[in-house]
Amino acid sequence: MKSHIASLLEQTVDSFKQQGIVPADFQARIQVERTKDKTHGDLATNLAMMLTKVAKKNPRDIAQLIIDNLPASSHVAKVEIAGPGFINFFIDENALANQLQDALNSEHLGISLPESQTIVVDYSSPNLAKEMHVGHLRSTIIGDSVVRALEFLGHKVIRQNHVGDWGTQFGMLLAYMEELRAAHGEQADLELSDLETFYREAKVRFDESSDFATRARNLVVSLQSGDEYCNKLWREFNDISLAHCHDVYKRLGVTLTREDVHGESAYNDDLAQVVTDLNAKGLLSESNGAKVVFQEEFRTKEGEPLPVIIQKADGGYLYATSDLAAMRYRSNVLKADRALYFVDLRQALHFQQVFKLAKTAGFVREGLSLEHTGFGTMNGPDGRPFKTRSGGVVKLVDLLDEANTRAVELVRSKNPDMDEETLLEVARVVGISSVKYADLSKNRASDYIFSFEQMLSFEGNTAPYLLYAYTRVAGIFKRAADVDLSQAKIVLEHDKEKQLGTKLAQFGEVLTRMTEKGLPHVMCAYVYELASEFSSFYEACPVLAAETEAQKQSRLLLAQLTSKTLKTGLSLLGIETLERM
Repeated sequence: MKSHIASLLEQTVDSFKQQGIVPADFQARIQVERTKDKTHGDLATNLAMMLTKVAKKNPRDIAQLIIDNLPASSHVAKVEIAGPGFINFFIDENALANQLQDALNSEHLGISLPESQTIVVDYSSPNLAKEMHVGHLRSTIIGDSVVRALEFLGHKVIRQNHVGDWGTQFGMLLAYMEELRAAHGEQADLELSDLETFYREAKVRFDESSDFATRARNLVVSLQSGDEYCNKLWREFNDISLAHCHDVYKRLGVTLTREDVHGESAYNDDLAQVVTDLNAKGLLSESNGAKVVFQEEFRTKEGEPLPVIIQKADGGYLYATSDLAAMRYRSNVLKADRALYFVDLRQALHFQQVFKLAKTAGFVREGLSLEHTGFGTMNGPDGRPFKTRSGGVVKLVDLLDEANTRAVELVRSKNPDMDEETLLEVARVVGISSVKYADLSKNRASDYIFSFEQMLSFEGNTAPYLLYAYTRVAGIFKRAADVDLSQAKIVLEHDKEKQLGTKLAQFGEVLTRMTEKGLPHVMCAYVYELASEFSSFYEACPVLAAETEAQKQSRLLLAQLTSKTLKTGLSLLGIETLERM
């Protein structure tokens, strides 16, 4: 409905241009918001105040002009001026009921699909050669939920798992494998079965031996130069590491596949060309033997220029180089309209610099929107990044195992007579959903405290509460299986029916906000509020014991739409639903 009112206002502004009330080149930024107090209508706009200067009239006079020129709409029952010039819209209840009826019969819940775009989404992107840890969770599940929502809206989404499969860590691993093979022959390959231990031991050698570190750096250069021996070993490391990653993705219900992997190595052949092209445009400088770019906008607090290092003195390339090559590829080959980067907020400066440089160098098309959709950290009770008791990094698979164990205990305590097979399946969904929802329900730009006790609670904005709420709504239809709804109509009479209907009608607005800014937490807040509104409706408005058959059918339709909307919203978050808990 917000988009409908905004469209009416856009038509009104166009009319003003034709009448000479506002300049023909004026661009109005129309805002329509929901009112907090329903006595002031359902929706409101401050457009009149925004037109004051250009129309050279006071806001209330402009507000009246807007009302006088507003196109007629069957959705609007009444329009009023409030305060200094706000315009309040009262939505016709019959129009709302019709909108809900349409949503019930629509694959996309009645929302208008936007013009399709090609959108590249860069997410998850773990460093290979070791197992995924909890630091990879946020990028993986936040990115995946936004991808699901964008595809639901009809956009062409290209997943890009920009894995760290190139660079110093691989030189370190190659050097360590050389040492092991020299000492143990081919038997050394067995060490790769535990990649995490292998990586840790290689790191110890790298830190304690300068000769080893030098050999590792030289092997990086050999790898980047296409040496076949190095490439063979590199592929072995990657295959084992990616197998770990995709086991975790499958367990998390994440939609990334092996075909979506397009890591740093994919751009190796273009890295030298990036350097050549930057030099041809006069952008490169030399600093201590390295090739760098200085940009006027980026300086230290002391005013010193901050470099973007493109090539190290030893000839090696850095993240900035591969990121520039990736942007060029995404712009010119994938033809992206938007490119979203779900990467830690601590990388904000890096992305500001490389985005600016990519545009200055002409590596990306003018219309491509480069967006760093950063996120905060998952912290432990001490407020610091989540660690094991010994201070080590928590493997993501260990976190999921712990969630599953706790979920089994929780579900068993609630359902002592449930058969084991069902219990384990319910616990699997509850455990994974609880971890994901606890993260997704927080604003991605914020840090948050990880707590198993809080995320597995049946109270508040949690996955268990929402999964149970969904089963309650679905349960109504098990008791109403014989009710014929083929001719039923939604009629909004009771205040609680109207409040539930209003909340159901907001799904499209929430989805738009989620995808425009990459904010899954707004969908989490919405499904929680919807579940709460349904609970209030159900307490105040008997469904199966309604006073009339028509009333019962109408309320069943509201319950049906609530069930459909909850399931869709949770699905877009990557959360499975259950028919029984």
